[in-house]
Amino acid sequence: MQSLGFPTRRLAVLALLSSMTLIATGAAAQTPAPAPASAPAAKTGLPPVGTVSKTWTGDFDGMVKRRVIRVLVPYSKTFYFVDRAIQRGLSYEVTQLLEADLNKKLKTGNIRLHVVCIPVTRGEMIPHLLEGRGDIAMGNLTITPERLKQVDFTDPTGRNVVEIVVAGPSAEPILTVEDLSGKDVYLRKSSSYYQSIQTLNAELAKAKKAPVKVRLAPENLEDEDVLEMVNAGLVKMTIVEDYLANFWKQIFTKLAPHPTVTVRTGGELGWMIRKDSPKLKEELNVFVARLMKSGQRSDILARYLKNTKWARGATSPEDVKRFQQTIALFHKYGDRYDFDYLLLMAQGYQESQLRQEARSPVGAIGVMQVMPATGKDMKVGDINETEPNIHAGVKFLRAMRTEYYDKEPMDPLNKGLFTFAAYNAGPGRVRGLRRTAAERGLDPNVWFNNVELVAAEKIGRETVTYVSNIYKYYLAYQMVEEERAEREKIKEAVKGGTGK
Repeated sequence: MQSLGFPTRRLAVLALLSSMTLIATGAAAQTPAPAPASAPAAKTGLPPVGTVSKTWTGDFDGMVKRRVIRVLVPYSKTFYFVDRAIQRGLSYEVTQLLEADLNKKLKTGNIRLHVVCIPVTRGEMIPHLLEGRGDIAMGNLTITPERLKQVDFTDPTGRNVVEIVVAGPSAEPILTVEDLSGKDVYLRKSSSYYQSIQTLNAELAKAKKAPVKVRLAPENLEDEDVLEMVNAGLVKMTIVEDYLANFWKQIFTKLAPHPTVTVRTGGELGWMIRKDSPKLKEELNVFVARLMKSGQRSDILARYLKNTKWARGATSPEDVKRFQQTIALFHKYGDRYDFDYLLLMAQGYQESQLRQEARSPVGAIGVMQVMPATGKDMKVGDINETEPNIHAGVKFLRAMRTEYYDKEPMDPLNKGLFTFAAYNAGPGRVRGLRRTAAERGLDPNVWFNNVELVAAEKIGRETVTYVSNIYKYYLAYQMVEEERAEREKIKEAVKGGTGK
């Protein structure tokens, strides 16, 4: 657990987002226990980084000449993540099998063709592919008419896929797809699930029923992140493929998949490529056929069940009660120190689950896990009491933000995220990560998808996980507040309508 004034380290869930290490030569030298053993070791003689990052469109023969095939992958606990310089995930393992297969076929010897992963958000996949920032997009992509208007697909890597409703412990009973009418469903706009819900809403409209209310998830959340939030009660329900629901229920035991409540049936998965890549499509289809027949894909996926930890549920009944009890205090001191109070609450939850009785092995106290010496320095009263504890924690974080980030060209959210990262990893280390990010052409003033990527590579997943968990709780608390405000608005409308 972190403690204000004395940072200690602990791992929680796998990194939500991962590093932009396009080619990790360290993968050849290290094989930590959780890593699947099937992927071939990385080779030396890599193509220049500029070859990878420069926009380029062309077919397979051009890729062979350039000696690189760029694969756009989502940041995902299943498909692609990085722990220090070690790349992992189903998509990464498959790209390494593809690289070995192509080099054997082409008899390249030491002048190898490299298949490299470029992590992007789901919403960036098609635009980046069309712009020539990648050559293939991989990672549980449903073949849909909407997508086929823009890109081509390989032969299916998965067939008979069914998209189903998955509910959590706080959801109302769902028996049929019509029961979704008027209910909230949490999903990404770029997903095939969103398209499926739009189709369902058109059918509901014909039946004169209320539409499904889509609550949009940020594009940097993957299916398993949303399922984790559903399992924890942060959101009520979502839509995913049936095989993913069944897979993750083994970990997230509070999930309630509804296999008979389907929004799409007979779906197929594939890898996206540009429409003008017939030679690449031919090569990939040969590989896909061999991969699916061998069962290697399923074997790799199964291995990623091991050694995983997940974020806690921030909205269990006990946690909601603590939320309501402490929200006024976070509001008060958030306003006083110009800090988003929901972001502060999320950090408090990460530290102590908002428990004032919490004590760490090193002596950190209360909701904000303040060390006694730090509490004394803050001069706000007895940190054994809830209000002074929160006051001391917020004041400490505000002082750190003032010293390191207030004058930086960042938006308020990023100032908060960088403050948490600096609190976890140390401000000097974060300064170095920002400098490296700028040198690589990333934005040193944005955490997600930028400095975070360098952090995952250089210092491991702990800080990435720490900030990501806080961000998840922040999103959950935002929704709690939005729901509360919506209820109050409805109450006022009803009150006005009755003349009371």
